[in-house]
Amino acid sequence: MEKKVEKILEFHKIKEQLVEYATSSLGAQVIRELAPSSEYDKVRQALLETEEGAKIFRLKGTAPIEGVNDIGSSLKRLEIGGDLNGVELYQIGSNLRVSRLMKHFIEDMTEQGIDIPLFDTSAEELELFPELEETISLTVDESGAILDSASETLRGIRSGMRRAESRVREKLEELLRNSNTSKMLSDAIITIRNDRFVIPVKQEYKNHFGGIVHDQSASGQTLFMEPARVVELNNERRSLKVREKQEIDRILAEVSAVVAEWTPAIHHNTYLLGRFDFIFAKAKYGKSIRAVTPQLNTEKKIKLIKARHPLLPAETVVANDIYLGEDFSAIVITGPNTGGKTITLKTLGLLTLMAQAGLQIPAEEESVVSVFDAVFADIGDEQSIEQNLSTFSSHMTNIVSILEKTNDRSLVLFDELGAGTDPQEGAALAIAILDAVHDSGASVVATTHYPELKAYGYNRPFATNASVEFNVETLSPTYRLLIGVPGRSNAFDISSRLGLREEVIQNARNLIDTESADLNDMISSLEEKRNQAEKEYEAAYQIARDAEKLQKDLQKEIIQYHNQKENLVEKANKEAAAIIEKAETEAEAVMHDLRQMQLSGAQTIKEHELIDARTRLSQAKPKTISKQPVPEHVVQVHVFAPGDNVRVLSLGQKGVLLDQTGKKEWNVQIGIIKMKIKEKDLEYIKPEKETTKRMITNVRGNEAAVKTELDLRGVRYEDALQQVDKYIDEALLAGYHQVSIIHGKGTGALRNGVTEFLKHHRLVKSIRFGAAAEGGNGVTIAELK
Repeated sequence: MEKKVEKILEFHKIKEQLVEYATSSLGAQVIRELAPSSEYDKVRQALLETEEGAKIFRLKGTAPIEGVNDIGSSLKRLEIGGDLNGVELYQIGSNLRVSRLMKHFIEDMTEQGIDIPLFDTSAEELELFPELEETISLTVDESGAILDSASETLRGIRSGMRRAESRVREKLEELLRNSNTSKMLSDAIITIRNDRFVIPVKQEYKNHFGGIVHDQSASGQTLFMEPARVVELNNERRSLKVREKQEIDRILAEVSAVVAEWTPAIHHNTYLLGRFDFIFAKAKYGKSIRAVTPQLNTEKKIKLIKARHPLLPAETVVANDIYLGEDFSAIVITGPNTGGKTITLKTLGLLTLMAQAGLQIPAEEESVVSVFDAVFADIGDEQSIEQNLSTFSSHMTNIVSILEKTNDRSLVLFDELGAGTDPQEGAALAIAILDAVHDSGASVVATTHYPELKAYGYNRPFATNASVEFNVETLSPTYRLLIGVPGRSNAFDISSRLGLREEVIQNARNLIDTESADLNDMISSLEEKRNQAEKEYEAAYQIARDAEKLQKDLQKEIIQYHNQKENLVEKANKEAAAIIEKAETEAEAVMHDLRQMQLSGAQTIKEHELIDARTRLSQAKPKTISKQPVPEHVVQVHVFAPGDNVRVLSLGQKGVLLDQTGKKEWNVQIGIIKMKIKEKDLEYIKPEKETTKRMITNVRGNEAAVKTELDLRGVRYEDALQQVDKYIDEALLAGYHQVSIIHGKGTGALRNGVTEFLKHHRLVKSIRFGAAAEGGNGVTIAELK
């Protein structure tokens, strides 16, 4: 297919919409490279995989495809002997996890009898690495940080670091609490400078503490000092940090070496996951536009039932039936401007491209499309100022190129064929071009204003007329396509409705020839009869469908009734036979006992013996069985609420519910990520009972814990900068790597001042404005060193 035609028919916009349904960059990349195919087998395969994806979402509602990463560059570095960082290892581990979930997901569906052969074949190619996946999960978290569980050595080093840090804090807190030394401090906090714990000391008391000065405030009135009593402890802590880095490097190298052994298999898994994401995107897009999988053929037969242009609003677009290839291979569409002729051409061309790209099309079931070698289109005004070509010349240049390339497996679309020149010559050229396209064996649909072409469909056995309907009462088009009926002139009717005097209209009628008037009358009669026939057909079709549905429902109910009846009768017969058999056995036993008494020579049978026999016979009679309802087991269903601890099943991660965004959907905080998750993908985790209480020392005294954002809106400029300076210290102490400074948009003075201050702050690594979802340029995001 020519890229020019894809652009004219706006196939690139379909791909832009399709990309929005991909969950990974891999799936998005496959979509961007998507192009219609002219090979029947490939098109059929692509449509079948889309249909399977749609079946999965129809039956399951979702698939565990989230979390796929493009790890191509990481795998290449492994191939040349490089080591990966924590983030890259986590991404590979995430791909391994999704591979496992997808393989089991598809296998479960197959075991349930769901027919998805293409997915099943691909799933068989997925290789699972449970040990490697577990190793990575024990080594890094979702942010790429190395976990304590990565090695016992690392756990021991970090334990020592925590102890050393605790001793440093204890020493410094003594200074904070001491009434003699606390007055020498600018603030009662412990902060970090050059990765060492320090306290803010007033300039005039710097000689009192001794030790090392690491930094000073912007005003120069505060020195950040490391007192002499904690220098050795800080040295010990620094030494442990060096050992920690060495151990982390060793762990990353070791795990990278293990991953490198399976590079080809992991690469193939990732390719398959990208394909799954692409297929699911096609399926979800098809559902969003209410699309169906069309039937395919190679005989140039097209039957689009209630076809809709996918780029027009669903609530306003008019659906049309388009037929081609059965009784005719050429359609000439006439009618007024803005009546929908061009949209009809684009709908036919775009739906053909979509189907040949493996996408479902917005039409009704049983729609049929053909696989063409090429689709050609001359639509719109392609006038070139640079080439000094008129509209007619531009169109004719394009048409010449099309005629040179068409063959018997082409679909050609002409808009306003022959327009832009003398009407008589233009009509003659249009007829000749249509004949030339037919001679090449191609199928063609053309729109025109020339009345001469209305007779084309009658004079050529391979062609038919069509028109777009116009409502004279409302003076507006209905956008309905009428195949078999040529467009008629509505100039006189419209003029009359607009108030033109009748004598003027009558004079105009007298000026046109009798043949034209008769043709318009004939077309008008055809339109009326067609509309009446369509209404009667729709009514009959609906009645037939309702009757067919009712018949199927009745047949199903009758079969179910007979099956149930047979089962109940068979069960009742078995139960009755068992009861009767038991009664007969008991009766025979009683009779046997009475006979034995008689043979024993007893003259009379005693009363109590008769009573006993009568009781046994009574017990042997069949009893009516009464069934008591069995109380159902009541399942306690947890009602989710904000703050609940949950597990996201598809991701295998724990999180906390923030707030409800929909009827069955929640915002979930997973680590540093917020996601919208459906309730059916959540599992409630009961909170563990606290057995011990720990005393926590708060360096800030009675003040609240440090937040990840600082709101400066309404604060004066000088006070704001002081708050920022103090907040950066507190954020570093709290272990934050990134914070948000909310300054608002306003005049921009506060924003400029804050950003300039942060740019030159020695503890700030980089800054950026917030994204749209983070507050835009009303928020500055600072990454700390």
